[in-house]
Amino acid sequence: MNTSLSNTARLLGAGLRALLVLSVICGVLYPLAVTGAAQALFSGKANGSEIGDGSGRTVGSSLIGQTYDLPKQNPDDPQEAAKPDLKWFQPRPSNGLGGNSVNLRYSLILSGATNRSADNAELITWVTEAKAAVIADNSTPSHTVRPEDVPAEAVTSSGSGLDPHISPAYAELQVHRVAERNGLPVHRVAKLVAEHTEGRVLGFMGEPRVNVLELNIALREASKR
Repeated sequence: MNTSLSNTARLLGAGLRALLVLSVICGVLYPLAVTGAAQALFSGKANGSEIGDGSGRTVGSSLIGQTYDLPKQNPDDPQEAAKPDLKWFQPRPSNGLGGNSVNLRYSLILSGATNRSADNAELITWVTEAKAAVIADNSTPSHTVRPEDVPAEAVTSSGSGLDPHISPAYAELQVHRVAERNGLPVHRVAKLVAEHTEGRVLGFMGEPRVNVLELNIALREASKR
C-alpha cells in the first residue's frame, strides 16, 4: 500500500513538473519569442498593417476596406442606408450577414459575400440597382459613364465583403467625379490613380489593383494643396 501511494505521488509530482515546464515554454517563452521576432522583422504586419495619414494619425489598415459615407439623416434608424460621400473614391459594395441579410457597411464582426446564384432574382435586382447608381454618381456634365464601362466589382462584393482594393478600371471610372467634387484637374486625379496602382504579385499572380484607403489619403493631401 505504501509503495503504491509513493509511486502515485512520484507520478503526480512528475506530471505537475511537466505541466509547469510546458506551460512556461509554450504559454510564456514561445509567444514572447514569436511576438518579439514579429515586431523586430515585420512590425507593420504584426501591428495590423496600419496606415497613417499625413499627420501620422492611424486611419485604418491596408487589409480592411472602409466605407466613405455621409452622416445618416437619422442615426438611430438601422434601416436607413448610408449615402456615399462622392468626394472620395468609393470601394466595392460590402454584403454581409446584417439586417435583412445585407450588411451595407463594412464590419469586422459580420462579413461575407452575397452568396447567391447568378440567376437569383434578388441578386439581379441588387446588381441592376447598383449599376444604375454607379452610372448616376460618376457621370458629370463633361463626362458620361456608359453601362459597359462599369466593372463587375463596382456592383458586387468580394468573398469576405472586406476587400480594400478595387481595379484600376473602377478607380479610373471615378476620376471625373472625384476631380469635380474636389476642385482638382482631371489629369491630377488620374495621376494619383496611376501612382497608387499596384501590379501583379511577382509579375504574374493576381490582378492589378488600387488600395482605396491609400488613394483617398493621397487625394486628401492633394486637395489641401
